[in-house]
Amino acid sequence: MVGRSALVVEVEGKSGLPRMFGQGTPDQSGLSYDEQLLRRGGGPDGSADITARTITPDGALLEYLEDHGLSRISKRLVTSGALDVVATAAPGIRDILVLGKVKQLQRAGVADVIVLDTPAAGHAITFLRSAKGLLDSVKVGPINTQARDVLDLLEDHERCQVILVTLPEETPVNELVETAFSLEDQVGVGLGPVVVNGIYDDLDGLDADPTAAAEQAGVTLRDGEAEILAEAADFRRHRIDLQVEQVQRLSDRLPLPQVRLPFLFESEIGPEEVDVLARSVLGAIEVLDAEVQLGSPT
Repeated sequence: MVGRSALVVEVEGKSGLPRMFGQGTPDQSGLSYDEQLLRRGGGPDGSADITARTITPDGALLEYLEDHGLSRISKRLVTSGALDVVATAAPGIRDILVLGKVKQLQRAGVADVIVLDTPAAGHAITFLRSAKGLLDSVKVGPINTQARDVLDLLEDHERCQVILVTLPEETPVNELVETAFSLEDQVGVGLGPVVVNGIYDDLDGLDADPTAAAEQAGVTLRDGEAEILAEAADFRRHRIDLQVEQVQRLSDRLPLPQVRLPFLFESEIGPEEVDVLARSVLGAIEVLDAEVQLGSPT
């Protein structure tokens, strides 16, 4: 939409991302280590492709060995079953292999934006702390160099930001705030806007009497339908009140800009839903940019 290419990197092997872009089948919806085109770009001269891939510690280690002329060793590791032993030789080595590959992709300029889909909250902190941990335990050698390069990337707020995602509910908000403080204190990463998922739109007429509203519209309700409509309206009001309270609580505890995405009443996310979410993100960013230019608080 804005003429920039994007590479989405998934690290847990559970992504249904191709299906979201209308590719694959329910049984074949994962990503591979090789880059996969999800959508052709709409930018100038057809630029701004959206691509995706997965990065595993084993795959990153094999590629590293082959790039350094050690393909024979990499094949021996695979055939002997010793690959997993090497990839876990030191605490945090598996995570640093993945982050090191991401660092390499960023340096190579493979895309204007690289989106790394990290593990959930608790594991994400350990994942991003791996560089500091290895620097403390491994003082010299290629692992130390790799960890230093990764840490330099993570601490460079111009090149790297963490976008936290939550729901407008008490427990997810609490977890996000704790994760944000831990990431700033223990990792030193920069935090971008917080994404609040699943926001219900406010609707007019929720306080109306269903029977009176039906009569005014010339509609005849069957037995029990008025009660069902009243319960649905009550649920929607309660949900809206809850999310308003939690979004405000999040703002109070973590004064970061927020990108609020609508609740989509779909069991699966497909290309149409991706477009809806993308336009919501762009709209929120335009609002945030306008507030910054006007000097308004976020």
